[in-house]
Amino acid sequence: MSGPRVNSFFLGSSSGVNFSISPGDAETGKLQLANCSGSKRAGDWNLDVTPGGVNISKVTVSLTRTLELCLPNATECCPSPLCVVETLQVLACRGSVMLAQLLIQAEIFANSSFTGNESENATIIPNQAFKPLGSCPCNLTAGACDVRCCCDLECTPDLQELFSGSCFTGVFGGDINPPYDQLCSSQSMGYTPEWFPFLCVHSSLDNTPFLGYFYHGSTSTPKVPSFKIPLQTSPGKPFTGYREGDPIITEEDEYFTVPQQSLAGQCVGNAPVAYLHNFDVKCLTNLESYKEGLPHDVRINSGTADFIQRNVVYRTITDRDKFITESENLAAEVLCQNVTFAEHYKFLWKDKNIEQVNVTVFLGSLCDGEILTQRFTVEFLSVNGTNGEEPFENPGYQAGKPVRAANLNASDPLGSLNIWQPAGRGLCASAAYRPVLFGIDSHSGCILEVDINEDCSLLRGNVTEKLNALIQATHIGKRDNSSYSDLNDWVEIIRLDPFSSNASTGGLKGICPDIPANLNIRIIFAKVGAVQGIPQHQILAVQISYSTVFWQFQCGLGCRNTLSFLPITASVQFIEVPAQPPLPVTRYQKIYAEFDCNRNEVCWPQLLYPLTRFYTGEPYSQSLAKGLFLAFLVVLAAIMSNPWFSKLW
Repeated sequence: MSGPRVNSFFLGSSSGVNFSISPGDAETGKLQLANCSGSKRAGDWNLDVTPGGVNISKVTVSLTRTLELCLPNATECCPSPLCVVETLQVLACRGSVMLAQLLIQAEIFANSSFTGNESENATIIPNQAFKPLGSCPCNLTAGACDVRCCCDLECTPDLQELFSGSCFTGVFGGDINPPYDQLCSSQSMGYTPEWFPFLCVHSSLDNTPFLGYFYHGSTSTPKVPSFKIPLQTSPGKPFTGYREGDPIITEEDEYFTVPQQSLAGQCVGNAPVAYLHNFDVKCLTNLESYKEGLPHDVRINSGTADFIQRNVVYRTITDRDKFITESENLAAEVLCQNVTFAEHYKFLWKDKNIEQVNVTVFLGSLCDGEILTQRFTVEFLSVNGTNGEEPFENPGYQAGKPVRAANLNASDPLGSLNIWQPAGRGLCASAAYRPVLFGIDSHSGCILEVDINEDCSLLRGNVTEKLNALIQATHIGKRDNSSYSDLNDWVEIIRLDPFSSNASTGGLKGICPDIPANLNIRIIFAKVGAVQGIPQHQILAVQISYSTVFWQFQCGLGCRNTLSFLPITASVQFIEVPAQPPLPVTRYQKIYAEFDCNRNEVCWPQLLYPLTRFYTGEPYSQSLAKGLFLAFLVVLAAIMSNPWFSKLW
């Protein structure tokens, strides 16, 4: 215990139980033999027992003496900061039989509260920018010695001997006003140039540049934004419509939420739905942790003064195997409940308003012991393109949106531009695809199993086929709303076919040169404007190239396995260029660049800046006098360096 009071509990009936306390020997600290005939008070210690419930008793051990430090000519006080160091023994006996024993090691310090006369003089903390706040910055622990801090007054001479040879140096070690290199009296510089005596500084150490070394300037408390929606005081429109990314609001001025995945990959049940942001998520749950979402009769703010009632269609799941991912051995009688398996939301929008909301809810039975994979989708469809052909009306791409691809040479123009999303062992045979997102550089790959007897030509063709499967398109949309019927809305993919090699391996097995194992996708885009303050981008060109590698069979222990692995990768790089080509640099600009102070370390136009009126570091008369004196020295040095001057002597 470290305080004047400690509590414990005795479990069992306290009827007929005698509690006693006994301290150990003051010199040796040894405890006396267990004696059930003791009392509840011993020395400065008192023992109290109070019933705390059924078969529970609260045992309190308290100190009865004062913990104040001794003043001159005072008694019954603490002579040192460590006031009490004792070992206590608490016994619980029924008759002469000991039922329980409690040992307490007490180390109690004296109270540190001030007991003298109070003074109204407040401690003045100096400004760190003009005067050092502390003379020993490495003294970080109060009441204890800091290792390697030789200026710490709490370190005894015996402790300082342990680290006297490795003390902190510099400002942190207590040298708060060290002489700096620019002082004329400083000898710390290993090499002193010839002009040092002429340009050195005569100054007091009170004006040291180390002053304010730990000063970080003024700070301001940041304004933490509130997650609450501000209440509308006027009965008019709550706002003038939605912008992309704005959370959708319900009739009760709350966020319209649908379960979504967080950055950590977990599902968040109360995540707001953002305007014009589509998503498709899957969440795992069971019957014990299942929670219902918002009621389906909640009305949504359309962006104007009216509210929209959702059109909800309920359907029953017939194939539960697509949603139940794990099922334990169920007993004969098990608890089951009708729950939501999936919810699909379709928002019909126009400009800044929501016109209609259609919801399809799939219900099914979930039993105890089963794990359910719930699916939630949100899709925004334009009123002018509800057939799915052109669901977007944004004039340009935005970061994080899929890049639109098309196969304009086929009857079905719908195309895709994907990269791998490996799963399991990372093999190409089981790898899934994910679309290329605009503005996000990506790098993915998979592993291809290759036999030691694999033909190199067949291997090149197999790798090229798997890489080309990622790009099922001939054109890429310039904008997010590119129309399939307008060829000017698309840019053709520039393909640089892999190098066809006929290099011979000399009949060696397990060696194939020039394997096109790396697919490089480069997308050039430019910023063409902004809509409602949101930058809009447009794709200008797309290039696809291949990088070759030298594959060699990797033999393991004993070379018993005839299969080796070939990693193939796909990378996407977005390159931003100016929307308009920059104007050519004129000859005047090239010459002026040599004298531009913002581009060069030497600024010749400001050579005589101290002699101008713009210089305010000192009075103009002083700067002019110093400039004339410096010019006089330069002229004098030029005259004395002339050969004819030496003939005069």
